[in-house]
Amino acid sequence: FRFFAATLQRMSIIPDEEGLQKEEGSNSDDEEVWPLWKLCMIALPQLGVQVLWMFLGPNTTPYLMSLGASESFATLNNSAGPIVGFLVGPLVGAWSDQSTSKWGRRRPIIVAGLISTCVAGLLYSGSERFTGKGNGMYLAATMQWVLDFTINAMQTPFRALVADLAGPKQQLPMQIFFAVVCAVGGFLAFSIMNVYDVTVHHMFELMGIVLAINIVCVGIALSVAREKQFVRTGEASASVCSPIIGMFGIVKGLHMAFYILLFVQCMAWLGNSVWGFFGKVWFTSSVYPGDSEAPLNSPARNMYVQGAHAFSTGGQIGSFVNLVLSLAIMGIGMTSFPSHLVYAPCLFVGAIVCFLCAFVVGQNHNLALACFVLSNVPLTAAGSLPYGIVAVWNKAAEQAGKVGSVAMQMALLNCCITVGQQLCTLTLGALESSYDVNEALKYIFIIGTVTGGLGGIAALFLNASSPGDFSTASSESEESSSYEG
Repeated sequence: FRFFAATLQRMSIIPDEEGLQKEEGSNSDDEEVWPLWKLCMIALPQLGVQVLWMFLGPNTTPYLMSLGASESFATLNNSAGPIVGFLVGPLVGAWSDQSTSKWGRRRPIIVAGLISTCVAGLLYSGSERFTGKGNGMYLAATMQWVLDFTINAMQTPFRALVADLAGPKQQLPMQIFFAVVCAVGGFLAFSIMNVYDVTVHHMFELMGIVLAINIVCVGIALSVAREKQFVRTGEASASVCSPIIGMFGIVKGLHMAFYILLFVQCMAWLGNSVWGFFGKVWFTSSVYPGDSEAPLNSPARNMYVQGAHAFSTGGQIGSFVNLVLSLAIMGIGMTSFPSHLVYAPCLFVGAIVCFLCAFVVGQNHNLALACFVLSNVPLTAAGSLPYGIVAVWNKAAEQAGKVGSVAMQMALLNCCITVGQQLCTLTLGALESSYDVNEALKYIFIIGTVTGGLGGIAALFLNASSPGDFSTASSESEESSSYEG
């Protein structure tokens, strides 16, 4: 680990004549520069959260169904993530930015989020242990919403804490490390799913492992991180809703390309969410038609186990693909090649994968595995390229002497993720009220084909050849984002 961090360190830090670490290009002798290996330690909580999301995503629906929920109810309860994520991120972010706690702006929220996540996670995964056999469905469904709130609250300050402490020349190496951390977290999550044949029958034990990973990661980060008490220089936001209002206010006066990008992001994440929420259901119901509640050693039970194992294996392979693609995209981003011409083909790959799943795969196990691995192409692209595009646009706007608002625009991109997730969840839930799960999944893949194609076509029009037009032109937009402090 130290060797990897030291390699990244050489990308951003050079020694001065006295042997002290000094940031390249820094003009301040008093500015503290954190060693990159310490920043990597502080970024470790992102690994734990990635394990949490990747573990919960494909298991929430089958877990509720194992507790007695209908397919439609279990699917629609996944609305918890998109709805809570849409609201909690900007609210907690603004609260963290304005906090004047003597313990710092970020650490108190991280600790409170971790404690509440542990409590909610144990109640969610052990619902039948606390309420009795056959009575845990409603407790688990409620705790799923609480978990989505606490995890979002806990993770919101992670990147902000690293950004607070990292120097300008350390930003790129830290983005590389975050890509590595997310890939490792995904691999660990899929590995944990392979511990037992039927994951949903051992949610309490496995959730204990996941929460332990988060405790260790946060403990390491907090043992290294140091924050100074924030002294507010302006007035705090008067309304708790100001962050939400600010996000929409900042949209006014922007270049048309930004609206296109928002549309692309919604389309991309509708397709991505099929895999994140319902990929395991597809593997264990359609590709491997099995039943987790069938008698032990029965054909249906064995088929389910094979499907669950294939899904976890595909996820492990996909984690490596995700890492390689992230680094490749980052490398392309350091060149002059237009990012939108990388993004569009990636979305077309996602559309092709959805088409294959709807009409070709059937019960072809190898092709299903290949499709799952390839689904990481649009997933990785949608998680990185739009943010780079916005950063480039805003940098060009600032150089043209206009007002930029990169943080709020990226927050809007995050909200588009939740919109895509919500569209996917509501659509599949509605389909399941009329069709069985296999037929409903086929239709959602068809919809994913269409949205992926539309997103890819729209991405071709993201050429910011006149970036000077891309700015927050109105003073009203400036005021609406002033809560950032």
